[in-house]
Amino acid sequence: MNNFERLISGDKPVLVDFFATRCGPCKMMHPILEELKQKIGDRATIIKIDVDKAQQLAMQYGVQAVPTLAIFKQGQLVWRESGVHSAQQLAQAIERFV
Repeated sequence: MNNFERLISGDKPVLVDFFATRCGPCKMMHPILEELKQKIGDRATIIKIDVDKAQQLAMQYGVQAVPTLAIFKQGQLVWRESGVHSAQQLAQAIERFV
């Protein structure tokens, strides 16, 4: 958990994909996140958190559905949505915080 706090505490936005390996929509997000990485380059960081392996972290951020996507900047949650989103939608959300 300390590593997570360190990762989300920088000036660069961090998109967190809270997912579960058993979740079909979560599997759909993988290629979308790959596309997003190509679009945004190093302007933001993308990390994946398996809610089954990080249950305490998921509870801390109130993750009740997967996939839940959240953007953090300087340790603060600045954007959050559940469900599958396109790379374009996510890029637009990230650009607001770059």
